[in-house]
Amino acid sequence: MERKEAKGTMKKRKLREIEVSEVGMGCMAFSHGYGKIPPESYSIEAIRNAYEHGCTFFDTAEVYSPGLSGIGHNERIVGKALRDVRDQVVIGTKLFLDGAEVRREGSVYGAVRRHLEDSLDRLGTDRVDIYYLHRTSSSVRIEKVAEAMGRLAEEGLIRGWGLSQVDVDVIDRAQNVTPLTAIQNIYSMVERDMEKAVIPYCLEHNIGVVPFSPIASGLLSGKITPDTKFEKYDDVRNWVPQLSRRNIEGNQPIIDLLGEYADMKHATRAQISLEWMLHKYPNVVPIPGSKNKERIIENLEASEVELTREEFDSLETALGQCKVYGHRGFTR
Repeated sequence: MERKEAKGTMKKRKLREIEVSEVGMGCMAFSHGYGKIPPESYSIEAIRNAYEHGCTFFDTAEVYSPGLSGIGHNERIVGKALRDVRDQVVIGTKLFLDGAEVRREGSVYGAVRRHLEDSLDRLGTDRVDIYYLHRTSSSVRIEKVAEAMGRLAEEGLIRGWGLSQVDVDVIDRAQNVTPLTAIQNIYSMVERDMEKAVIPYCLEHNIGVVPFSPIASGLLSGKITPDTKFEKYDDVRNWVPQLSRRNIEGNQPIIDLLGEYADMKHATRAQISLEWMLHKYPNVVPIPGSKNKERIIENLEASEVELTREEFDSLETALGQCKVYGHRGFTR
């Protein structure tokens, strides 16, 4: 494998002013989204292994829990895993907010702060590095959320803030109140809508882009076939558009293309798909997620793969000639 930097010292990037490892880690799968969850001890060890491998950016959310039936399951795991190295890592978490609780609390700031205090308690920390609004609500003005986030930053409870699953109109309204640190939307070789306006806007305004599902829920790894059976309970892959039997077959040319470059670079398909976006945009920090220790390290090692300009251009041209089957979009 062609190396960028030594193992354990991953290359760094900045999300506005916050420095993180070039590839981060989405921790959701330890609590939700990919079927049966592993024992807590396994999850904690997997997160620590990632840190020891050089990962310094970890993503969670208050809502991540088995079957989305509770609050804080994932935050507690992340907090336990990173407690001893808290000053060496960047933690991002997310909140949901609706108009009813804003009315109960008396203000957007009061509601957001209550969510944040609960997350701080579960994470076992005194600040969140990047605090995201998980999804916007028509009943809560984004300008008020941005104002609240600015106050929390002034109070030292957060270092930066972000939005998830949003388009440029919402981003711009928020940015004009309190500068954003990062936007977290779905982005991969088979979900490229962000390239039209969101990523250019973020580049212009020094906003980081944190793609979730950058390997398309495993499709781009090449390990999923039309015969793959997903778990019946709490497995998002059952409804991911690209993962229907028909669309897996239709997207095979993209998998084959990745295989060619993986062989050329002595890497995996997943690593090539991650390096493609790292090469393309300097403000992108993907957060692939997995509940498998070995797969987590493999994903992080995408930081060690480097495409030349000619290789990237060739891959980008070939990718542009492939039709994508299945589309999810980044605002839902």
